[in-house]
Amino acid sequence: MKLHHLRPAEGSKKRKIRVGRGESGRRGKTAGRGTKGLKARSKVRQGFEGGQTPLQRRIPKLKGFRNPNREEFTVINVGRLGELDAGSTVTPETMREAGLAKKRGKIKVLGEGDISVALTVKAHAFSSGAADKIQSAGGSIEVIES
Repeated sequence: MKLHHLRPAEGSKKRKIRVGRGESGRRGKTAGRGTKGLKARSKVRQGFEGGQTPLQRRIPKLKGFRNPNREEFTVINVGRLGELDAGSTVTPETMREAGLAKKRGKIKVLGEGDISVALTVKAHAFSSGAADKIQSAGGSIEVIES
């Protein structure tokens, strides 16, 4: 046996059917597509549903957008800080240890509730109401830059 004697197995190689090659052939003229209509022509556009209102037009448009650069804060109200010891320095780490903040990231102190103890509060942001209440109770605020 030599290399030029090798042949593929019987029936393993099929010839491609050449459609639309003359009217005398079996698949000439309309090339097996029937007559006229959208499917007889070259292409049906993507998403075409036979004249029914397509999916992308049936579904309502979404309003607004989601800002990918949004800064998210864990919020803590001033009323919760009143539970801590007077005269202490409150940092994000001490807030997490006390169970005031549950997740990682930046912390913002908001002004809901009342505070009567003087604290030095360090956080990433403060609302104006929270800053006023902490300072009027004799405490001070420090904004952490990060």
